[in-house]
Amino acid sequence: MEQEPRRSRSTEAFFGRRRGKPIRPYQAEALEQGLARLGIDLGVAAPADLRTMFEAEVSKVRLEIGFGGGEHLRHIAANNADDGFIGIEPFVNGMAKMAAALHEKPLANIRLYDEDATQLLDWLPEASVDGIDLLYPDPWRKRKHWKRRFVSPVNLDRFARVLKSGAKFRFASDIDTYVNWTLQHCRAHPAFDWQAADAKDWHTPYEGWTRTRYEAKAIRENRTPAYLTFVRT
Repeated sequence: MEQEPRRSRSTEAFFGRRRGKPIRPYQAEALEQGLARLGIDLGVAAPADLRTMFEAEVSKVRLEIGFGGGEHLRHIAANNADDGFIGIEPFVNGMAKMAAALHEKPLANIRLYDEDATQLLDWLPEASVDGIDLLYPDPWRKRKHWKRRFVSPVNLDRFARVLKSGAKFRFASDIDTYVNWTLQHCRAHPAFDWQAADAKDWHTPYEGWTRTRYEAKAIRENRTPAYLTFVRT
């Protein structure tokens, strides 16, 4: 039985600008066609079983929030054909790049959403998601902007609601203050257990990891990435 659409709670804006340089005509066409075919419409009720949303038969459904240009999402989806992936990216240029790449090399286990991730999280059924990735999110470096960081008590509540028991929330960043911020917030939340025995655990990339341009830039600038994993209890 389908669930009624949920009304999103108001939040701070967790992302910055929506557009960068003008996108090229072929990207604009790919974006329009890609969202028409793969985009998620929150105006209809979410299916009770998210696996039915995909063209491919999938056994699990995972989210990537803020996928940038989509390098990691395409890589992990191509190498995990049995899993379905919902990619969320409100930045038009990033979504256009993703849509163009999927036009050239389609993947039947990907769906897309191009608005605020919190709206999608509030639309999803409870305990319907097998994993959430938040990789190199905007760190909002200025202290006065820290309230706009995506990791927050209200968003961890959202994660806890949609994640299945035993599912993982993975967070990667090269910004020490955001890593510490995330550790503090997740360890204070009763629904999440940090999975790490020693420093090597959070400095070792995830299995099957592919380096994005953001991470390559961080390493060139001598910033050390951290890879945190939390399990939904």
